[in-house]
Amino acid sequence: MFPVQLKRIHPEPGSLTPVEAMSGLKLGDLAPPERPYVVANMVATVDGRAAIDGKAGPIGDEADRELFQELRTQVDAVLVGAGTVRAENYGRLVKDPERRARRERAGLAPDPLALIASHTGRAEIRDQESIVLEPNPDTLRELREQRGIRSILCEGGPTLNGSMLEAGLVDELFLSLAPKLAGGGVEPGIVRGPGLPKALDLALVSVYEHESCLFLRYRISGSGS
Repeated sequence: MFPVQLKRIHPEPGSLTPVEAMSGLKLGDLAPPERPYVVANMVATVDGRAAIDGKAGPIGDEADRELFQELRTQVDAVLVGAGTVRAENYGRLVKDPERRARRERAGLAPDPLALIASHTGRAEIRDQESIVLEPNPDTLRELREQRGIRSILCEGGPTLNGSMLEAGLVDELFLSLAPKLAGGGVEPGIVRGPGLPKALDLALVSVYEHESCLFLRYRISGSGS
């Protein structure tokens, strides 16, 4: 089977695979002194739904799934809400041996550390070292100082995204915009909770396209970095 080919629209036109698009990000090198560098990754329909029937999986396409997995090869840890762990049936974060090998070649551990955001302390991911915590500036600083965590991928859900953004703890957003209209329903967008103290400005870093699905990378102005 031929690998997925992405069309790069910005910053310069080109064609590349998800592996090529996500390799060499070196997100840990961007970390501020006091905490890890945090990137959020979400998928949404054109009308802003982040889930269909309670799950994000039906929204994305093959390219989205490949980029989702490849982004996990670029970070020290993956942060996810306990509700999302249950809804999406999370297991080992990096199962593919080649992806694990790429992590090692990049100087990372074969497995990213799983961080589960939970107020109850009762959550786990199968076959995966996990830490249950309440993500805030203090716990992120402890992860940096005690575990050497310099980069974190936040996979939501929307409530976790809202609290992280409100605290100024998200530096970038990777957003897959699927060419779908879901309409109605009660599922939230990619951010849920009280409105942010002020709207955050985003700077576009890159745009890829695959079969009308857009893959957008933004840097977030006004974060804590």
